[in-house]
Amino acid sequence: MIIIHSEEHRLQSGRSELNDGQLVPCYEKPERADIIRDRLAAIGVGPMVTPDPHGLEPLARVHDAGYLSFLQSAWDEWLVEHGDWDALPLNWVAPGMHRRVVPRSIDGRLGYYSFDAGTPITAGTWRAATAAANSALTGADRLRAGDRSAFALCRPPGHHAGRAYYGGYCFLNNAAIAAQSLRDNGAARVAVLDVDYHHGNGTQEIFWERGDVLFVSLHADPIDEFPYFSGHADETGAGAGAGATLNLPLPWGTDWAAYAEALAVAARRIGDFAPDALVVSLGADTYGGDPISRFRLLSEDFLRMGAALAAMNLPTLFVMEGGYAVADLGVNVGNVLTGFEGA
Repeated sequence: MIIIHSEEHRLQSGRSELNDGQLVPCYEKPERADIIRDRLAAIGVGPMVTPDPHGLEPLARVHDAGYLSFLQSAWDEWLVEHGDWDALPLNWVAPGMHRRVVPRSIDGRLGYYSFDAGTPITAGTWRAATAAANSALTGADRLRAGDRSAFALCRPPGHHAGRAYYGGYCFLNNAAIAAQSLRDNGAARVAVLDVDYHHGNGTQEIFWERGDVLFVSLHADPIDEFPYFSGHADETGAGAGAGATLNLPLPWGTDWAAYAEALAVAARRIGDFAPDALVVSLGADTYGGDPISRFRLLSEDFLRMGAALAAMNLPTLFVMEGGYAVADLGVNVGNVLTGFEGA
């Protein structure tokens, strides 16, 4: 399995995020990708290549033009206004604020285009985010060239980024960009399976009214867990996308036995959809030792997950999302990939 990875990921290195009422060191940090890279090299998963450039056009197929322009200029504007520390938003649109007018000030636009205060924009955010998107796009290219699978070691992650907003450590929706690229280059139908602990609200929003891209997500029940306002079982799509979204929310404490049952439901739905390719938003924060998650999967369970994904028998692109138990992250991600390849 080819691994696509850019060292430019480390340009996104935030100093702090707002968590539980405190400014704390960022959970989403460069060491996450480094330890995965090193583990995959140690166990012989590879080869590892750098992503090809793809320009802005495939990003604009998924994201709003004004939003992309904001991401490109936000740091420079923040630096002039506030100085050299992380750009975090101050306030957001609330129910009853009826006029969605893009503010002139950088502070206002941070709130306009974001949904949390845990996702700092830094000097290197745009370059790191576009490198991650290029990794996913290069993985999609490999599937079109005939590869059975590829792993885009994306950082920053992407599945919380919507058409015109960022949050949850995500700026560009790498999985959605890859799925759209596959559609634009010949795939009649694409499925996106999100196995991150947190709901992929951005991916759902992007494909909500699309019937050609199936979105299936296994995640912690949003009645209890971030992002709270997306991912309930009754969210199934609208318009042409009615029925093309399947959410499988699971309770805190979910172990492999319960998770495997939900994964089997997801596999059946994907099989019925009969896609030409599968994009897996691979979060390893379902691990029992993850510091910001409450599932109970063990490292060996990720081998079983990989085998279950392989059993779907589809060209498969893995796109890295979350996972914050850094010391164990390489083992867990490596187990998914080796479980897939060994099936």
